[in-house]
Amino acid sequence: MPNRLADATSPYLLQHADNPVDWWPWTPEAFEEARRRGVPV
Repeated sequence: MPNRLADATSPYLLQHADNPVDWWPWTPEAFEEARRRGVPV
């Protein structure tokens, strides 16, 4: 199952797109989700 990196344009991020981890690229949405959940980035 691809994670949020599947649509990335960076070759570095794309190489991790099939990892079984729910990776988030560094976007405002990622920081908002971290704030909402109270977890570190």
